[in-house]
Amino acid sequence: MRGVKARETRTSQQAPEPPPPGGVLWDIGGEIRMLLMLPAALTMQVAHPAVGAGVDEHSVFRTDPWGRGERSLRSVLLWVYGGDEGIAEGRRLRELHKSIQGTDAHGRRYHALTPAYYAWVHATGFPVYQHAQRYLGRRPYTGAEERRLYAEWLQVGRVLGIDDRDMPQSLEEFWPYWKRMLAEEIEPTAVAVELAAFNRDIPPPPFGPRGVRVAFRVVWPLLVPGIARFRRFMTIGMMPPDARSALRLPWTPRQERRLVRLGRVLAHTVPLLPERLRYLPLARKARAAHR
Repeated sequence: MRGVKARETRTSQQAPEPPPPGGVLWDIGGEIRMLLMLPAALTMQVAHPAVGAGVDEHSVFRTDPWGRGERSLRSVLLWVYGGDEGIAEGRRLRELHKSIQGTDAHGRRYHALTPAYYAWVHATGFPVYQHAQRYLGRRPYTGAEERRLYAEWLQVGRVLGIDDRDMPQSLEEFWPYWKRMLAEEIEPTAVAVELAAFNRDIPPPPFGPRGVRVAFRVVWPLLVPGIARFRRFMTIGMMPPDARSALRLPWTPRQERRLVRLGRVLAHTVPLLPERLRYLPLARKARAAHR
């Protein structure tokens, strides 16, 4: 705990800068294609034994999956588009995690704000963006675009209160760190396996007018098998192959071909949509205000 408190003091003295308007993250962080990437990143986060134990013991993702997902999505959008509100959200999350501690599946004590654990949660975002672009974008990122994206993702880490010394500061530092984490730390934890499973125990969404909610409850038993299959497909497909291997998740050549075809359709249709359909409300509002 002493190390955590020392980091709290250092990070609280810094003034983090959110990602810049017009940057790579402003283009992709709040677009609807991002919704297909988020489950992969969340599953990779909980593949760390300490993070998985914290989520297993302290999260409401089983009892309130839609609410938990909505809050996670709002946090991600605020980090990128929220400006001062995003910085406040970073402080709120650190305060929220101060009390999260316990023992992981290997009998090791953990605290949610241990720098190495908190930094891993942040680190999973970049490789998912980089990997997903190969499918959901019209072309992979160039080397210069990858460097710009990673620099902006470091800014997100600072918004979250992560010290620079706990984050690889360049791509040359990131990929060895990534490979080491997959080889030495990451494993198919119980929560990671659960999030990547074909799970039909998904309640109907509780959002919208009463009539819509009632209609969803009526047709939900017919919809949920397809939704569960698609969620599993995208969760595994949007993971970089080496992370997929570390979690021992199956992926066949047939699935790869299906993902390529789906990605090609989305890559050529989503950019043609108007902003009001292409971007989530918080992102759309920030982009409009910037213009």
